[in-house]
Amino acid sequence: MKLFTGLIFCSLVLGISGSWFSFVSEAYGGAKDMWRAYSDMKEANWKNSDKYFHARGNYDAAQRGPGGEWAAEKISDLRESLQSFFGRGDEDTMADQEANRWGRSGKDPNHFRPRGLPDKY
Repeated sequence: MKLFTGLIFCSLVLGISGSWFSFVSEAYGGAKDMWRAYSDMKEANWKNSDKYFHARGNYDAAQRGPGGEWAAEKISDLRESLQSFFGRGDEDTMADQEANRWGRSGKDPNHFRPRGLPDKY
């Protein structure tokens, strides 16, 4: 519910271009993209692949438009904040955020793809 309220607030108050429905739809799709990347990462269970999945989730979400990019940024920031809070190292958090920004900027997520990761991903 908080995500939906945040989406409505951002679309109305911040003057997101296009209709608010479009922004909400993009954000919802972007959140699904992020979840799919996370699920794929867990399923693949491939060493040194997390940066690739970070970049891919953010890339896919951002391709949906401003709403998807917004959702990807908020989800990524929340995830990294929680992991930092629970004692994950700052260097790893910074590297994850770099991969997140890389993907959101539209750059190819395969830059972070580890050797041997199955083509399914």
